[in-house]
Amino acid sequence: MPDLVVPRGVLPFHLEGRPVRGRLVRLGPLAEAILGRHDHPPAVAALLGQALALAAGLAAALKFTGSFSVQAQGDGPVPVLLADCTDQGALRGYARSHPDRVAALVEAAAAAGGAPDAAALLGRGHLAFTCDQGPDMTRYQGLVAIEGATLSEMTAHYFRTSEQLPGHVHLAAARTAEGWRAGALFLERIAGRSGPAEPAAEDPEEAWRTARTLAATLTDAELLDDALPGPALLRRLFASEGGLVIDRARSLSYGCRCSRARLALILERFSDEDLDHMIQEDGAITVTCEFCNHGFRFERSELRGGARNG
Repeated sequence: MPDLVVPRGVLPFHLEGRPVRGRLVRLGPLAEAILGRHDHPPAVAALLGQALALAAGLAAALKFTGSFSVQAQGDGPVPVLLADCTDQGALRGYARSHPDRVAALVEAAAAAGGAPDAAALLGRGHLAFTCDQGPDMTRYQGLVAIEGATLSEMTAHYFRTSEQLPGHVHLAAARTAEGWRAGALFLERIAGRSGPAEPAAEDPEEAWRTARTLAATLTDAELLDDALPGPALLRRLFASEGGLVIDRARSLSYGCRCSRARLALILERFSDEDLDHMIQEDGAITVTCEFCNHGFRFERSELRGGARNG
């Protein structure tokens, strides 16, 4: 597995004297390391890339120990989409799709001069945001029906229907000359004002509308451009506002948590009869991780079935 860390994967920031804070997420080569291990059609890989950036950005806003996940389940050509990020920034994700249905959808969209959006790929279903801090802590989950054409719109729908403050989300993922890239810009309206307790520069509502208008000028090309440093991008967006403060960056890393030992424990829960049925032509059992697509080969003699253990 690649030992890959993006030191400034998440850049938190705020606008002093205004009720605005946000995060810029750029996966850089990490997107290629995760997406490039799978043979997904470009439309599916792009959707997964957006989900990875979304999970990284939302996890960075929370104080927790464990993992934060974004999961979509629907009846479309991509029935399962999952991305999760730990409190340490370890990121992983996978998409389960029906290749024939995806190909038909892509062909139909191309005939109409476009590409399938997230709504067409996922179909009807729900979007879940889950914070899992282990068996000894309460598991928090927010659930909302899939609504909107893009994953950004679906996330905005979640924020609107929850008790959270207003926000703006821009997600992007695409294959560039350097490989797959993915990123996100999050903007949140907070109850007070960011920075020192000084008189507000303008009406808070107007300040929020202005910040959102400026954030909306961001293009996918800018967000995914390795040659444009994150701080420079933020200054480009909010230069007219002044008071831009970039806070301490957070790193992101390749975070598949599979291991041979863990998979062996899972296999040994099956009975000897079930294990015998799993044997392939080469006389071994091969298990492939859905997240990293790495195959683990086990000789049948290495495994003891649950029936024998019990």
